[in-house]
Amino acid sequence: MPTPFLSSEEYDERAHQLYNEGQYDEALDVLREGLALYPNAVELHVGVGYARLAREEYAWGRRSFEEALVLDPDHEDALAGLGETLLKFGQQDAALKSFRRILELGYQDDVDLMLQAGRALFREGVIEDAKQFFEVAVQQAPESAEAVACVGYADHRLGNDDAAIATLRRALQLDGDHAEARIYLGNILYDRGEYEAALYHLDRTSPEDHWDELGIWRLVELKKSIYRLKDDDPEIAPWDERLNELGGEVDDIDEMLAEIEAKAADADRFESKSQLELFGALLSELADAKQEDTDQHRVVTKGGREFDGTWEDIVRGMRDASTATAGRSLYEFMLLEARREQARTGTQIPTRDAESFIRGSADAGLLRIVR
Repeated sequence: MPTPFLSSEEYDERAHQLYNEGQYDEALDVLREGLALYPNAVELHVGVGYARLAREEYAWGRRSFEEALVLDPDHEDALAGLGETLLKFGQQDAALKSFRRILELGYQDDVDLMLQAGRALFREGVIEDAKQFFEVAVQQAPESAEAVACVGYADHRLGNDDAAIATLRRALQLDGDHAEARIYLGNILYDRGEYEAALYHLDRTSPEDHWDELGIWRLVELKKSIYRLKDDDPEIAPWDERLNELGGEVDDIDEMLAEIEAKAADADRFESKSQLELFGALLSELADAKQEDTDQHRVVTKGGREFDGTWEDIVRGMRDASTATAGRSLYEFMLLEARREQARTGTQIPTRDAESFIRGSADAGLLRIVR
C-alpha cells in the first residue's frame, strides 16, 4: 500500500536506486505507487518512461515522457527520453527536434545528457548527428575519455578510420583503463590487417571487459598465431570461459526465433509461388531456368577475400576462413556474426538462410556480391 509520509522526491530516489541495480519491475512499482499520491510529479513520470525504455516497452515509455512534458515542456530528461522512444519508431526528424531542444535550452554543459542523446542516435544509425552531440560533450569536457572515445566510434562508422584511430588513442591517453575504447581500437586495427597492434590492445583487456564474442575470437586467434599457443594453453582458458558465458551455443530463444523466421520465409515463398501460378506454367519454367543459371555466386569481403559457389558454399567458406568459427554449424556462424554486427553498428542481419544472410551482409557494407 502507498506510504503517504514519503515525498515524491523520496519515491523518485527509491526508484532510481532500484533502476541502477537493474530491478526495473520493482522500480516501476515504486513509481506507480508514488504517482498514485503525486499524479503531477514530473520526475515520477520521467522515471516511469525510463523504466519502460529499459523493459523495451517503447509505446508506454513514449506516453510517460509525453505526460511529463505536458506538465513541464522544457524538462531536459523528458526531452531526451522522448527522443529515444521516437527513434525506436523510426521518427528521426521528431527525435532530433527533441534532442536539439535540449541544446536550445542551454544544457550543453550536461555531458551525460549530450552522451545519452549521441548514443541513442548512434544506436539507430544516425551517425553524423550522433557525432555532433559527442563533439559538444568533448567541448564541455575535453578530458573525458568516454566522450572522446564516442567521437572515435562515430568517425569509424562514418568511414574515417584514420581519425577514429587517432581519437581512440587520445581517449586511451586520457584513461588507459577505458576497456571499451581499447577493444574498439583493437578491432579496427585487426580489420586493417595491423595484427600485432591489434593484439597489443586486445591483450590489455580482461575477459570481463568483453560483451561481444568478436574481440575475444580475434584475441584468441592472434595469441595462437603470434605466440604459438595451443588450444589447451592455460592462457586461453579464461577467454574460452568468457565465450561460453556470452552464449557460444545457440540458446532456446534464438532457436525459437530462427524457427519463426523460417516459417515466415516459407509462407512468403508459398504466397509468391501461388501468385506465379496465376501467370501459367510458362512463367514458372522461365523462373526455374533463371534459378539454374544463378545457382553459383561470388562475393568479395572488405578484406579482399573472394568466395564462390552456392549461398551455402559461400557462408561455409566464410566460416572456415577463421579459426575462431571453424567447426561451428552454419546457423551458429550466421547467428554469431549477426550478433557481432548488431552489437558493433546496430545493423540487423537476417539469419533465416544463407542467401538472406549474404544479402544482409552486403547491405551492411561487409561484403560485395559480384554475381
